[in-house]
Amino acid sequence: MRVMVFFDLPVTTVAGRREYVKFRKYLLKSGFIMIQESVYSKLAPNQTAADSITENVRKNKPSGGLVQVLRITEKQYARIEYIVGRSMTNVLDNDERLVFL
Repeated sequence: MRVMVFFDLPVTTVAGRREYVKFRKYLLKSGFIMIQESVYSKLAPNQTAADSITENVRKNKPSGGLVQVLRITEKQYARIEYIVGRSMTNVLDNDERLVFL
């Protein structure tokens, strides 16, 4: 079984940024691995362990923002599709489209 944590936390203030860093460090110290920015995953051997992981996330959640927990089986997780597009690095850094008013 896999426990996935998705979060969207406000980082517009110093206190918000501090809570974000504290929560992220908690996840990493607890054995979660980063799948994407603000998406973390941890293996759980059974439902009881997944319940415990979820409860610990609930206890350590920041006061603001949104934190979501999803439990899925390894079979479901193995069916994940990685869709990767081309990275866009063509930045227009010339004056071809410069308009003078």
